[in-house]
Amino acid sequence: MHDPALPLRVLVVDDSRAQTAMLAALLRKFGHEVDVAYDGTEALLLWEWNPHDIVISDWSMPGLTGPELCSRIRGSSTPYYTYFILLTSKSGAEEIAAGLDAGADDFMTKPVSSQELRARVRAGQRLIDKERELVRRNADLSDALEEIQKLYAALDNDLVDARRLQQSLVRDREAQFNGADVALYLRPSGHVGGDLVGHYPIGDHGVGLFSIDVSGHGIASALLTARLAGFFAGPVPPQNIGLTRDDHGEIIGRDPADVVAELNRIMTEELRAEQYLTMYLAHVDLTTGQVRFVQAGHPNALVIHQNSHVREIEGSGLPVGLFDTATYDAVDLRLEHGDRLVVPTDGFSEAENTAGVMLGQNGLRRLLQRRSGLKGQAMLETLVWDLTEWSGTREFEDDLSVVLFTYSGI
Repeated sequence: MHDPALPLRVLVVDDSRAQTAMLAALLRKFGHEVDVAYDGTEALLLWEWNPHDIVISDWSMPGLTGPELCSRIRGSSTPYYTYFILLTSKSGAEEIAAGLDAGADDFMTKPVSSQELRARVRAGQRLIDKERELVRRNADLSDALEEIQKLYAALDNDLVDARRLQQSLVRDREAQFNGADVALYLRPSGHVGGDLVGHYPIGDHGVGLFSIDVSGHGIASALLTARLAGFFAGPVPPQNIGLTRDDHGEIIGRDPADVVAELNRIMTEELRAEQYLTMYLAHVDLTTGQVRFVQAGHPNALVIHQNSHVREIEGSGLPVGLFDTATYDAVDLRLEHGDRLVVPTDGFSEAENTAGVMLGQNGLRRLLQRRSGLKGQAMLETLVWDLTEWSGTREFEDDLSVVLFTYSGI
């Protein structure tokens, strides 16, 4: 690559030794390094051995003509551009067009004056410097891109590990209790996501169910779900904020309204996270089928009855982490023997098909109705398969998660 502080390397090609000597002398006077050749074939060999910055070639020569030499140089694989000037006595439009077609950059008419030669070479130097600066920048950009690709590869490997760790937060995807079964499904839209589902025992005759959807996607949301998972991880209080003890020291469930209110306090006062979350928290009495739940901005749950009828269970409440003054009310529901409680996140209802139409709660109810004969993980896997068929894609814009609770009674 030419350094602007260094002289140009110029190749002069002409079968007239007098003309060659005159041009070479002027160019050396201008401060450039000069090689000479007396025909096109010799010039091509010199150029291939060490490409020159500028070639000044006569048009008509034995062997390769000036346009033919130019064409051969243009067809080479050198990464740097050679500025080519044709010397000619021709001035017709057809001849000029032929020279341009061969790749010539400029023309000089014989006899050549010193001033014109200097001006033409300077014009070539400006183009060469711009082109080679662009080549240098492209090389720097390629190096930077290679480094970025290495970083992305490393990040991708880290995200694969993070996905594996996040999936491990959903323990016991199928669990049996005394009088109930629970199945969980979690599928992030990217490497990691902001959904979390789970369950925990409440003494010998109760179970807690939760579904959480943190706003946004990616690493920040995933880190928050990992933090939230810790609040429900332990089998005893105070490791699990959903549990407490009665006056006799027995483990019982806290009222879901108090639990969600406590989470809202932690989110707004302690964590001070940029994200908020929607949540469904339910405590089920396995002896009676009584369900007490809080729905904090979360989609409505659904109940599949034994006769396959699917009923939507409405609830309301503010998302968690938006307002420190938010209050929450628990709602009661009773499950009969064989009823199944389905708690989805909005990744299902807000999924779109190729026409841009969302599935909606009614569409989700129809999918559940169709697969009401299936149970547990088989039902959840098939539900996601049906959603894939309906939407026409395997890549969803939002995380998919769902809790399926089947009540059989003690």
